[in-house]
Amino acid sequence: MSLRVAALQHDIVWEDPDSNFQRLTPQIESAVAAGGQLVVLSEMFSTGFTMNSAKCAEALDGASHEFLSMQAVKHQIWITGSVPMRWEDGIAYNTLNLVAPNGDTHRYKKIHPFTFSTEPENYGSGTEFLQVDIEGTRITFFICYDLRFADEFWQTAQSTDLFVIPANWPAGRRMHWRTLLQARAIENQAYVLGVNRVGEGDGLSYAGDSALIDPWGETIASGISDETLLIADVDVEVVKQTRTTFPVFQDRRN
Repeated sequence: MSLRVAALQHDIVWEDPDSNFQRLTPQIESAVAAGGQLVVLSEMFSTGFTMNSAKCAEALDGASHEFLSMQAVKHQIWITGSVPMRWEDGIAYNTLNLVAPNGDTHRYKKIHPFTFSTEPENYGSGTEFLQVDIEGTRITFFICYDLRFADEFWQTAQSTDLFVIPANWPAGRRMHWRTLLQARAIENQAYVLGVNRVGEGDGLSYAGDSALIDPWGETIASGISDETLLIADVDVEVVKQTRTTFPVFQDRRN
């Protein structure tokens, strides 16, 4: 059983959701035309990695969620990306929104706000994982900086076939991004899909380097520094075979 994933490595117009919706609409159409069943956008896809939560944090039913919902229902796809959102508790969270073809929404609050960028001063920290079965593929979702913390991946590995990580990971630390994506795939014997932005935002450069890594650590699809669409299939049988052939989990001590 396989799932076709479509990763949109895209640029972002700073703090301008409407412009980003316009830019992303034809890219999503291309992903659908290529057979994408799960379309993945970047972290804070509609604003860039802004720390101005007072200005940019949307309501849970705000414009970015409405955009994702419209695309999901129109094209009958699953689609995800993160958005600065203000929850019922009045706190803004960097929130991954996953919208199903019928419009149902699943959400994940970023567990590890990025202290180096003052994210903890502007956004709250989540505590719960998001794991969803899409067409028989068990998927766990994280956001960007979460990639550095192996313990959450370990906790969810045995019930995960694919980890999905939207990001805004700067070019200055691109070696870390590429290495950690591969490490998370190898140590957890799962597919890992990292989807990073490109371009310039708030004085930082982003190199992309989006990639789908298989459970053996091999790169199936990758992008470099331009806007691009990555299309690849995730096969749950490969996960099962990897874990049976080389049974690491039986020796893991949590």
